[in-house]
Amino acid sequence: METRLNLQPGQNGTKALVKKYGERLVCVRYRYDASTATRYKTVELIEETRPWHPEGSRESHLMERAADEPVLLRIGYDEKALRETVRRQGGRWRPEEKAWRSTYGVAKELGLVDRIVGDI
Repeated sequence: METRLNLQPGQNGTKALVKKYGERLVCVRYRYDASTATRYKTVELIEETRPWHPEGSRESHLMERAADEPVLLRIGYDEKALRETVRRQGGRWRPEEKAWRSTYGVAKELGLVDRIVGDI
């Protein structure tokens, strides 16, 4: 099957579908099947909408988390004093991730929220 036309809502050929689906309509596609000599009109719809912050984005680091939520921290090998501080606060080295496992509360307390590289 071949897609020959991809239309955005509001373009000619989509007005009735915009009326039918409203803001949920993402696009309209016309697909052609040469083996059956058939044209298909398909629509792409938004089924659900909810907030999402990509991992590593500024917003994901600013989202409030539970203090006991486990996180992975990136601490350099040469930052011995910082590593010891995290260890005293209950942090553990995770060689498989090459990062320190701690809690969000500890990371926030020590000012290391910007060094969170993942969740556990």
